[in-house]
Amino acid sequence: MLIASVVLYLLVTVGIGLWAAKRVHNTRDYVVAGRSLPLYMSAATVFATWFGAETVLSVSATFAKDGLGGIVADPFGASFCLLFVAIFFARAFYRMDLLTIGDFYRKRYNKTVEVITSVAITASYLGWTSAQLTALGLVFSVLSGGAIDLNTGIMIGAGIVVFYTIFGGMWSVALTDLFQSVVILIGLLCVAWLVGDMAGGASKVIAAASEAGKFEFWPKEGAKEWLAFLAAWMTLAIGSIPQQDVFQRVTAAKDEKTAVRGTLIGGAVYFCFAFVPIFIAYSALVIDPGYGKLFAGEDAREIQRILPDLILSRTPLWAQILFFGALLSAILSTASGALIAPTSLFTENVIRPLAGRHMGDRQFLLLLRVVLVAFALAALLFALNSKSTMYEMVQNAYKVTLVSCIVPLAAGIFWKRANIAGAVLSVVFGLVSWTLAEWAATPETVIPAQLVGLAFSLIGMVLGSFVPSASSQPAHHHVKH
Repeated sequence: MLIASVVLYLLVTVGIGLWAAKRVHNTRDYVVAGRSLPLYMSAATVFATWFGAETVLSVSATFAKDGLGGIVADPFGASFCLLFVAIFFARAFYRMDLLTIGDFYRKRYNKTVEVITSVAITASYLGWTSAQLTALGLVFSVLSGGAIDLNTGIMIGAGIVVFYTIFGGMWSVALTDLFQSVVILIGLLCVAWLVGDMAGGASKVIAAASEAGKFEFWPKEGAKEWLAFLAAWMTLAIGSIPQQDVFQRVTAAKDEKTAVRGTLIGGAVYFCFAFVPIFIAYSALVIDPGYGKLFAGEDAREIQRILPDLILSRTPLWAQILFFGALLSAILSTASGALIAPTSLFTENVIRPLAGRHMGDRQFLLLLRVVLVAFALAALLFALNSKSTMYEMVQNAYKVTLVSCIVPLAAGIFWKRANIAGAVLSVVFGLVSWTLAEWAATPETVIPAQLVGLAFSLIGMVLGSFVPSASSQPAHHHVKH
């Protein structure tokens, strides 16, 4: 009955995605849903895209292991990112009427900056997309009682997501996100109520977490721990701002006010609701302390089995259906967004400039779908070969954009003097210094590599923008904000 319910749910999701394809008539429909989403859909796409596998399975398990201090990146950093976007970037993004965030770098600087930043942003999506595919593999493995191994489950999940995203693009993402948001909210709240009751009530769970020191947030050690804490927060809070999925959700709104409000509402709901799976995971430890043994496993991914194992072994069928429906909703909504975003960016801002911008709309739509399949295959290979938790995979993904893309983006909007030379040096300095810092890092290293990269990215922007030359004068496309 459980497997039949899951299959039925997947069929409904695929059906909604295919139905959404009827709304796709051109590239703008495919990439930004025709810039027509009302507030409730705009907020739902923000929430559903960010509330992914790592939130349900990995962030919750990381809290159970390390407490609040271990999850500073997500949900704290991730929620601040959406707050920063809504306050400082949404209006500028919407007013420029662009298809992708790569278009911003071309319009503000030049084609070279467009291509190098777009490649960096696209590469950053490999970790995030792979995390969702890994989660799908885990779900299928757990549901089949191990008959489907993790890697086979990952491949099956990738096929499902590609199938319903490839036809409808952003419209498929938006409509399935709306449906999946409802399933997530209802499903996880009902499961939290049941599991909390099994653990002796919410007050007992909270008291147990408090007694175990899980609510300690700020570092207690010296500079090394504080810098690591700051770096983890900044990686998502700032590093995920220059992302195509964030840009798409802002620019897919029907107007500027909706873009700002949708991002704020989606971010607020995300932050509050991220603590529901955290509560469920810690309830699992109260119900059966034996789950703590998963923390000692050689494979870090094992801690992500806490919730699925608890639900399958300790709850009635209705709760299993609600939980796995909510979990699949969280994964599929994020996975589809994580596929369409880099696909749009790479096709529009890397392939198109090299192939020439004379390409017709029908040809471009076909190319978008081909690139989507190619990126899905790359993410699939990444997922099959990674041993990191989903939480770690997502954090690592955003280091790339933190050290290479946020400085040219923010300077391009807020600093008139920012120019082409500054943008190029910012990207190059950031990526090279970060790579070297990661390579040279040891357990005794005090400054995290991504902070080194961000500092050099800032230095590159300042140096380049103050070096006078005919080829590096400030671009004439200053952005109103």
